[in-house]
Amino acid sequence: MKTFSKFEIIGHVGKHGVQEVGPTLRVSIAAEYGRKDDDGRFVSNPFWNEVTIFNSARFDWIKANIDSGDLVRTAGTLRQTKFERNGETVYTYTLAADEFDLLAKKSPPAT
Repeated sequence: MKTFSKFEIIGHVGKHGVQEVGPTLRVSIAAEYGRKDDDGRFVSNPFWNEVTIFNSARFDWIKANIDSGDLVRTAGTLRQTKFERNGETVYTYTLAADEFDLLAKKSPPAT
């Protein structure tokens, strides 16, 4: 039986856009989980996710084509990591993106 741990995010790239961090590329993406309040108004509730791209062949395309506010889709694997800080073990998760697609460019502001 094949086992796996996978994620998929469709959301907008954050204001810091794409950042190189060592040998990786990091992209902050907001997935919107908004809802209507008791008065029927939409209340925004974004969840921010930072995805990591390890594939250097994809770096140039992402850096050339992805900007803050763009709507993107990404998918990949979840990787739990751990490290020691002040004598305690700290556990974190890495969202390792295997797929990264531009769905729509950010709309220009209305004039």
